[in-house]
Amino acid sequence: MLVDLAKIKEAAQDLEGVIHKTDLTYSKTFSKLSNNQIYLKTENLQKTGSFKIRGAYNKITNLTKEEQEKGVIASSAGNHAQGVALGARKEGIQATIVMPENAPIAKVTATENYGAEVILHGNVFDDAYDKAMELKVERGMTFLHPFNDPDVIAGQGTIGLEIISELKDVDIILAPVGGGGLISGIAIAAKTLKPSLQVIGVESDHAASMKYSLEQGEIKSLEKANTIADGIAVKKPGNLTYQVCQEYVDRFVTVSDEEISNAILMLLERAKLTVEGAGATTLAAVLNNKLGVKDKKIATVLSGGNIDMNMISRIIERGLTRAGRKVRFKTVLKDQPGNLQQLLNQIAKLKANVISVTHNHHQVGIPIDRAEVELELETRNQKHAQKIYQSLEDKGYQLLTNI
Repeated sequence: MLVDLAKIKEAAQDLEGVIHKTDLTYSKTFSKLSNNQIYLKTENLQKTGSFKIRGAYNKITNLTKEEQEKGVIASSAGNHAQGVALGARKEGIQATIVMPENAPIAKVTATENYGAEVILHGNVFDDAYDKAMELKVERGMTFLHPFNDPDVIAGQGTIGLEIISELKDVDIILAPVGGGGLISGIAIAAKTLKPSLQVIGVESDHAASMKYSLEQGEIKSLEKANTIADGIAVKKPGNLTYQVCQEYVDRFVTVSDEEISNAILMLLERAKLTVEGAGATTLAAVLNNKLGVKDKKIATVLSGGNIDMNMISRIIERGLTRAGRKVRFKTVLKDQPGNLQQLLNQIAKLKANVISVTHNHHQVGIPIDRAEVELELETRNQKHAQKIYQSLEDKGYQLLTNI
């Protein structure tokens, strides 16, 4: 094996003073919801907003002088990009990063702000990787792989060292899986130090390339990898990470985009943490009982916090609607003074907050003496929303709620 505990400890020394030793925080809320003891490893609060700085910087420090002088090139969905860009800037090295065209704007901008040249190409990491390999040959640069590299894996493994040193009786470590670099490093460190614990990988069910490959007994490539967890949207795992996962990782579970979205919202609201899709997969697995365990000490790695604000907005909107805390409906009123006011008075009595009102006199299909009213309300929960619907219908209003 090209990576062992000694190499990971060496990486920890090289990263001293460069990275944050992020907190491992006990969550009373998530522990109660899952019937386990949940600890959050907050790599979303790491420098560059992701664990990737650990592996990227460790790799850069292990380059030869000749390799550094050539400049470095990398492919990334966004977080490795920032780690490479920051590491290269600290060492005075030129950096070029190829990212998918749909990479979050926040990640693209942050990478450029660290001083790297950004080239957008393709739809997923694998497309960006192919382009980066072309440019590597054309420009004669040194390629820094985001996960299939011993120095990168060793850097990521320092998270395992930190978890074990702080929570010696941990039963399970949960880590997101894309290409497999993060879980490979964590598994080598943690299982070497404490063979009895379980290391479990979490993938999006729309991009479960490692789980699928291991089930098939060989490295396989998915046809597509479309998920809101863009940081782990990888169609094909690396040969090195595949080997490590085969030997060290106990099992893999998957979560849906809906489950990931809900976990992002829960982390925002309950833990006051901004976590991207990939990082929220571990909590999604816990909250949806994908592990099938109780009364275990579980360290969940929140791998990154670089999420686009527009995505957060959509997640919040959907989450509030799903929870019955925001509702929209239409009704038709006789178009005469006072009728809209009567409707709004009824809503006020029911203790709902009006967010918006659209009053349309000219809607096609509505009688000439009628007006269509569309309302958006802030409500407490599903029960409160249903009470509002029932009360209005009892008053004679005909409601269209599926809008």
